[in-house]
Amino acid sequence: MANKALIIVDYTVDFVADDGKLTCGRPGQKIENNIVGLAEQFVADQSWIVLAVDRHEKGDRWHPETKLFPPHNIAGTHGRDFYGKLETWYQKNRDYPRLYYMDKTRYSAFAGTDLDMRLRARRVDEIDVCGVCTDICLLHTLVDAYNLGYKLVVHADAAASFNQQGHDWALQHFKNTLGADVVGGE
Repeated sequence: MANKALIIVDYTVDFVADDGKLTCGRPGQKIENNIVGLAEQFVADQSWIVLAVDRHEKGDRWHPETKLFPPHNIAGTHGRDFYGKLETWYQKNRDYPRLYYMDKTRYSAFAGTDLDMRLRARRVDEIDVCGVCTDICLLHTLVDAYNLGYKLVVHADAAASFNQQGHDWALQHFKNTLGADVVGGE
């Protein structure tokens, strides 16, 4: 039996709320219950949960995203709070011993972080991924996880993007190029 970890990527106000700084809007809002349901399931199974949250510094002109996107998920702002029911779930479960909240400063949750080391120390060999955006941060996280040798599961009904074409392409890429199990489609 696999030792699993659920990685919830960037499900924050700035990426999901109508007034978020870089929102995917309605597609991201529609997956709210599915993400919280997965989190509840992983707690019930006593599995690991990683909350990977994008973090940027105000006025950081050196970060490569500065030229690509408007400022978002700025440290110390409400935009970094979890969106909707996930924030409520997080407040209720923040002491769950298998929960790891982590900041990330690149698309991938593995780039420049200790995530791989933490997962290996806990003998995790399967990574389940959900969140936003499918064709950006989920894509880069999954490519890194693939290159590190993890078994991959993508929850399609708990992933979204502001680009439907990119979302659809990424799901096919996960399945056909990374060998991921893509589950829970529409």
